[in-house]
Amino acid sequence: MQLELHDIQGTVLRNRPMPYFGSYVLFSIEDAEAARTLIARLAPQVTTAADWESPRENAWINIVFTWEGLRRIGIPEEILAGFPVEFKMGMAARNKILGDTGSSDPAYWDMPHGHNGFHVGLLVMAGNEQLKEEKLRIGHEAIEELRGITLLARLDVGVPPNLREHFGYTDGLSRPFIEGQGGEPLPGQGEPVKAGEFILGYENELGRIATGPGPETFWKNGTYISIRKIKQDVMSFRKFLAAQSDNADGRERVAAKMMGRWRSGCPLALSPEKDNPSLVADPLRNNDFSYYDNDVSGKITPLGCHIRRVNPRDGLKDGIVDARLHRLLRRGAAYGPMLPESAAEDDGFERGIVIAFINANPGRQFEFVQSQWVNDGDFISEGSRTDPIVGRRDIADDFAYPDKPVRKRIKGLPDFTATRGGEHTFLPGINALKWIVSQGWLQHK
Repeated sequence: MQLELHDIQGTVLRNRPMPYFGSYVLFSIEDAEAARTLIARLAPQVTTAADWESPRENAWINIVFTWEGLRRIGIPEEILAGFPVEFKMGMAARNKILGDTGSSDPAYWDMPHGHNGFHVGLLVMAGNEQLKEEKLRIGHEAIEELRGITLLARLDVGVPPNLREHFGYTDGLSRPFIEGQGGEPLPGQGEPVKAGEFILGYENELGRIATGPGPETFWKNGTYISIRKIKQDVMSFRKFLAAQSDNADGRERVAAKMMGRWRSGCPLALSPEKDNPSLVADPLRNNDFSYYDNDVSGKITPLGCHIRRVNPRDGLKDGIVDARLHRLLRRGAAYGPMLPESAAEDDGFERGIVIAFINANPGRQFEFVQSQWVNDGDFISEGSRTDPIVGRRDIADDFAYPDKPVRKRIKGLPDFTATRGGEHTFLPGINALKWIVSQGWLQHK
């Protein structure tokens, strides 16, 4: 089985450039005809997955819609009603399920979402600033002289100069291998995941074809992208680590236990006692590990660490939860300036990460991982303990892991992160964009 790569928007499969520069550009729709004109202008410029392994251009532009955006374009109610409830409600309305309470409550969000104006968005990524601006220019030219389309926000993202996110961790080292994408899995990617877990129109891990509402042309080769804007309190994280040890090695060890990797990206599973940055540059080694055979109890890579929560790999092999039903394709990008290493206090600039989670079933995939694995510890017999890096603190604020000579328990974890925006979006296939432009639902009726 091969994926129809020419009909799939490129961000689903394309490897991000390194370094990379990107933008999220968000619009509101006040006029359906203007919106369809915008899509008609953009569709020929949308990057597909056809050459994802060896791209002709080190940049891409893709387009997403909120449920409200599809309604404003003119998609009939009978089709809209068939979308997943998570997509229809929007992420802000799912805040209690997702743990977006307290300082993460949608009342504090500054990124537009489907119920306060965000209807259509452009996702731009490039290998340098010039290529990014060229792609953005396409978007600006498409909106020229169009009344009824309003630019709401632009958020620039990318990789900081040190090639790490703001807490100092190397990011983006692990991703699933999708059946039919072409090529061969890298060590550690495991058996190919059924394409229907990430792209509509293909068999999923339940043995069913993942589908959407309305005619097949509308949903085939599309997917959902669950977008999250996460503010990072870097000074709080640094002060926390400083309080754990009076020496750099001790602080780095705690940081590694919380993440499951040393901050270089080297996994604890492959180098448990000290960092080994040379592993990180080798794609045949940096992700080549599992848990079931030699670390099922979490003595090396703690059960409650971040990477083991969001991707348990084979660590739940004998449990009642099938981890393959909850896989995510993750695209993370930092925003905001780096806080200088010499800083004694926060400088007042907001910084964090925007994460795009690609999944064909936002309830079973993104929302399950966020609510059950990130913000609950029952699945690993950790009770109410949450993710030590990004978990909520109103239900638990401690982290424990095996250590020598005795088990270590850290109490009073601060809120290192706070949600500042989020939305479930729909990423249509290329033919679906053409169908929308042509008002294909009229023929459907």
